[in-house]
Amino acid sequence: MKTKNNLKSLDQFIDEQYGEKGTAKRETLEEGFESFKLGIMLQQARIEKGMTQEELAEKCGTNKGYISKIENDIKEVRLSTLKKIVELGLGGQLELSIKL
Repeated sequence: MKTKNNLKSLDQFIDEQYGEKGTAKRETLEEGFESFKLGIMLQQARIEKGMTQEELAEKCGTNKGYISKIENDIKEVRLSTLKKIVELGLGGQLELSIKL
């Protein structure tokens, strides 16, 4: 949906820059976004719990640097470690889904 001054929606911009869904370039973008989103979700949950990275790391048996790297999308997290962070560190429950 174009508006005055040739403004484009975010979806239009992404389609133009990265191709439509299903193309290799678009898939790479979306995979990167999912990884980034996970780090942001963990950071928001930690902050909501009123915890520092150091406190979270101590509760789940890792270190502050590792938590920071996950939150900032510098390091990928193993599923078993993610489960420890969510359940032991944050006192939550990890739920996964697969969409086909």
